[in-house]
Amino acid sequence: MPKMTPSEAMAEVLLQEGVNHMSGILGSAFMDLLDLLPAAGIDFISVRHEQTAGHMADAYGRLTGKAGVVIGQNGPGITNYVTAVATANMAHTPMVVLSPSAGTGSIGWDGFQECDTWNIFKPITKASLRVPHPNRSADILRTAFRIAYAERGPVLVDIPRDYFYGELDEEILHPSQYRVAPGGIGNPEHFKAAVEVLKNAKNPVIISGRGVVDTDSVGVIKALAEHLGAPVATTYMHNDAFEYGHPLWTGPIGYMGSKAAMRILQKADVILAVGTRLSYFGTLPQYGINYFPKSAKIVQIDINPRHIAKTHPVAVGLCADAKDASEELFKQLRESVPAKADVTPVHNMIREELEEWYKDMAAIANDPTLPGRMHPRKALEVVGKFVTDTNAIATTDIGNTSSTANSYLRFNNPKRHIATLTFGNTGFAYQAALGAQLACPEDTVLSIAGDGAWGMSLFEVPTACQYNLPVIATVYNNGAWCAEKKNQMDFYNNRFVGADIWSKSYAKIGEAMGADGYCVNTQKDLAEALECAKKNRRPAVIEIMTDGSNQHLAPPFRKDALALPTRHLPKYAHLDKKFF
Repeated sequence: MPKMTPSEAMAEVLLQEGVNHMSGILGSAFMDLLDLLPAAGIDFISVRHEQTAGHMADAYGRLTGKAGVVIGQNGPGITNYVTAVATANMAHTPMVVLSPSAGTGSIGWDGFQECDTWNIFKPITKASLRVPHPNRSADILRTAFRIAYAERGPVLVDIPRDYFYGELDEEILHPSQYRVAPGGIGNPEHFKAAVEVLKNAKNPVIISGRGVVDTDSVGVIKALAEHLGAPVATTYMHNDAFEYGHPLWTGPIGYMGSKAAMRILQKADVILAVGTRLSYFGTLPQYGINYFPKSAKIVQIDINPRHIAKTHPVAVGLCADAKDASEELFKQLRESVPAKADVTPVHNMIREELEEWYKDMAAIANDPTLPGRMHPRKALEVVGKFVTDTNAIATTDIGNTSSTANSYLRFNNPKRHIATLTFGNTGFAYQAALGAQLACPEDTVLSIAGDGAWGMSLFEVPTACQYNLPVIATVYNNGAWCAEKKNQMDFYNNRFVGADIWSKSYAKIGEAMGADGYCVNTQKDLAEALECAKKNRRPAVIEIMTDGSNQHLAPPFRKDALALPTRHLPKYAHLDKKFF
């Protein structure tokens, strides 16, 4: 076994894992490893805030299937990753966080930048590992990749800063020697039960989720749907999990999703849920429609056994890879269940439901607006069409406009939609878009963020310029934190505290940072700006002046999460619900 330093051993493990870049902000704690990266052929992407590096790695992992790797200075550099790592954990994205910590000789003395990050990250990672000795540096890093891929999520590797130095004898292993490739169909007996459930279905519906995207199995889902004559809905903010142009497409479920999908799902007697944990938030009632049927039999396919029947009781659970299981299920269905003879009535039913939903959206979008302001839905109509027509990758933040985008983003190919999902943190979309552009340098990448989220993102425009990442940022300037503003309207009698946001010009700020800036307030100007930005292939900030008036805002995320206020102290009596 060759002699090497711990830093060299870790660099070699990264190379064996196919890592070609790492992101973060340089720091003294890992200078020895950092110095090796150029010679190893690993690029270091220097960002303005570590949270950005985490979101970039998240998006990169979702699009490539490869675990992104991030690093930072011990203490504050690593704690800056908390939000991004928690997001990736709930999104089930493999990631490795290299986390230098205080030197072993100073632990417990409250030294400069000392922090127990190992324990901080335990609840928001699949594992929080610690290098116990310099000789174990490569071994622990290999274990991190093994867990990240097997359990699908981030893993932290705590490395005391003095453990980057020293000597060890190390054999560099290929990943096939220490981790198993994902795949497999699970228990064969369960497929017979699943076929029996689907054979007797009168109104089957397929729900296609993240696992379908990750395994590139939209094709087999399409074949299953056509064989069963089953409408297909996509899970919350995984709008790329089925082909928009297909006649069995019904749209996404979940907050601000497709009313057509929800009304169709209401009538299902059997649900085939593929590559989804059927998340609690993603299946809550919407628009007053309690659409997830209680009596339907569910056949659920998910690679993680913890997700089977986690939120909804199932008739059959298949703990397996989405693609392998879907192909096996389709094979057995063809052998025992004839294809639906006439799917035309199903197509017609879906078309009618979609047309009704489209009419509802158009009516809302035609509400009058303040002078010089667009209805946010009018903006999303243009952006949604641009994304579909150009096969662009779209990243979405959380907030009023970003969530409403769930109704407008439609894709004909997988791995096109990167959303913050159920962690719901602001300041995600643009940072994730940078990672998406790294993963897919030839593609058009567009981010969707309100002005609140953009305030947590705009400092990374110079990063886009420095690394020539031609991301198109669409910023919806409605002058407020409008999701929270809507809560203050509905529950607090229009008493606005902390809801307003002031800015002069996000487009000009973008220009000052080196990007192309556009400020628009009509559909025509927005469409032209998008085409211009796409043609120029430069970082761009398109500021869209939208109206944040009451009638244009989406309903609260959770009506049951707030209650009308009750006040007992006399000084607050005038705020009581009885005075509404």
